[in-house]
Amino acid sequence: MNTLLKDVFGLFKFTEGLYAGIRKILIPPKAYSWQTFIYLSVFSLILSFFATDYIKDIIAFFGWLFLIAGTAWYTTEDPLRVPGTFMPVGAVITGFLVSVFAFGNQEDVVTPRTIVFWPTISALITAIPEFIEGNDTDAKARIPKPEDRQRIIVLVASSMLLSCWIQFYFVMNNWLRQYPSLQADTFQRSAFVVRTEERVKTPQNGVIILEKVQPTVVEQIAERPWSEVERWLLDAKQRVGSLGREVIQKNLSQYEEKELWRIEPRVANTKSGYILDLLSIWIGPSSNPRGYYLKKSCRIEPVAATNGSGNKITVAEIECDRITKFIAGAPPPQQ
Repeated sequence: MNTLLKDVFGLFKFTEGLYAGIRKILIPPKAYSWQTFIYLSVFSLILSFFATDYIKDIIAFFGWLFLIAGTAWYTTEDPLRVPGTFMPVGAVITGFLVSVFAFGNQEDVVTPRTIVFWPTISALITAIPEFIEGNDTDAKARIPKPEDRQRIIVLVASSMLLSCWIQFYFVMNNWLRQYPSLQADTFQRSAFVVRTEERVKTPQNGVIILEKVQPTVVEQIAERPWSEVERWLLDAKQRVGSLGREVIQKNLSQYEEKELWRIEPRVANTKSGYILDLLSIWIGPSSNPRGYYLKKSCRIEPVAATNGSGNKITVAEIECDRITKFIAGAPPPQQ
């Protein structure tokens, strides 16, 4: 019985202590406190849902200001420092809120610019109190001591450098998204881009171009009279170039790199017919000063056939490689 009563009283004291702690956080000791600003931000958020047009934007604007002020006040009462710096963790949190408020939008609250400016804004928030002395009611500007100036300069400069590296990441990521073929060999020796594969990866856009051009070329040559095929090969540069431009515009329209691909043919005589090489040439930046290209070879040979009248004629037979070859260097000259 005594044990049960002790357990009951112990639970009561724990509940009472928990309630007191929650009450201390939720109920402000006075009207001018950080809790008041947080409550005002929540109240503004609720009101903004029922407002429209510019009134909604005005209420949301003040809601953000209340949230930033309340968070900054709460996190500076008992600041916890970022290890190795004099930057309070509260300044990092406040800096994030300020960055979201300044560079976010309704569609995407956290944007690349939000992340880029976050470290710099946090450092500036940390440095601002060093230029102010006094209390809440009587404050004036001051020049920090020489030793404090050095700390401020190092902190702000380091944060700006971090922002630059983050911006560099987003720039590189955007390049690789708009120009995916750059991953083929341009960054092979880069100290900034880490490759997860040791071998050079064949640029897929170049492969797609050849895979789409090949069926049309085969259709225009296969089982056609040999004389027509030879005339087609004489005009191969114009025909293949036109087909390539159509394929690029249709299949690479979402990539900026579509202007950096060129399609050209190479025709060579053999003992039994011709070799038609379809080349997808990359004219963009490359780690190789001579660039690179992709090649798909087709063998064209004359074969005997019978036409509708029963007469024997010579037609073309074409067979293309199944694999596209990746070749580093300049394409062979046209003959």
